[in-house]
Amino acid sequence: MTTPFKSKADFCALLATQPAPDQDAAAAAAARNSQLTKPAGALGRLEDLALWYAGWRGQAAPMITAPQVAVFAGNHGVTAQGVSAFPAEVTEQMVLNFQHGGAAINQLSTCFGAKMTVHALDLDRPTADFTKAPAMEDDEFIAALATGWQAVDPDADLLVAGEMGIGNTTSAAAIAAALFGGEASDWVGRGTGVDSAGVALKARVVKAGLQQHEAVLQDPIEVLRCLGGRELAAMAGAIASARHHRIPVILDGFICTAAAATLARAEEGALDHCVAGHVSAEAAHGRMLDALGKKPLLSLGLRLGEGSGGALAIGVLKAALACHSGMSTFAEAGVSDG
Repeated sequence: MTTPFKSKADFCALLATQPAPDQDAAAAAAARNSQLTKPAGALGRLEDLALWYAGWRGQAAPMITAPQVAVFAGNHGVTAQGVSAFPAEVTEQMVLNFQHGGAAINQLSTCFGAKMTVHALDLDRPTADFTKAPAMEDDEFIAALATGWQAVDPDADLLVAGEMGIGNTTSAAAIAAALFGGEASDWVGRGTGVDSAGVALKARVVKAGLQQHEAVLQDPIEVLRCLGGRELAAMAGAIASARHHRIPVILDGFICTAAAATLARAEEGALDHCVAGHVSAEAAHGRMLDALGKKPLLSLGLRLGEGSGGALAIGVLKAALACHSGMSTFAEAGVSDG
């Protein structure tokens, strides 16, 4: 699959011309929902999810049969600052674990019937340390966006984007601070398990990155290039690609949400095809979801990444559609609707 962009300007123009949900399908789904054998609104948010999904898929009574979990991995030059409890080599080791089926995300993907794909982006060549230079040059950035775009299966009917990258909570915190303001300390957390001194170090590193790239902080896509990582750029590319194919998306945790937020800040409504799968234990994740107007489906204290919270939420969305599309109407069941 080729990508419809060759530059940042192309990518931004694409965001401005992405498809909208099918209003006729949404209206037909709402009409069906009003006739199902239950009191109006009795399934709460499950009903809203079903109508949202129906509009994006263009079907009044859809089902999820081909979900995809795409995991992207990248290494970060900023780890040289000591921001992670684990060495950068763990990224490649975990990619091998994904490929061999041994990680949590493998089990969750299998559990909910999702095809899982793994995409390692130049692990032998970390991004630049963003406190000293842009994390990616323009060509590297476009290549990472394109990897994400091409990773989406056009035949999928749901996408979860996950990640692996030692140091990427620092990158996500820097992006969040750039997009939403506040102090660097508002956005950093323990990540893979750093202590209080490590959190303070991360805040100093994020502050240094913001100062280094102060000139571009009003441009969300440049923020992603300068402060992000290849796997964050790839997730943004995948989320945009899913919109192009009218594939609904479940956002994962702090890092995925930071990548997605750059799209939302670049183009209003760019995440209308997305729901938040969960709110993670990384404290700033909930703050970022609030800023984006995304109410999480689950809150289980997860902080693993990999797409794990998003994959768990596949079950919630499948349940919403099973009820919406599988239930009988009052007429079909011969039940009086009052």
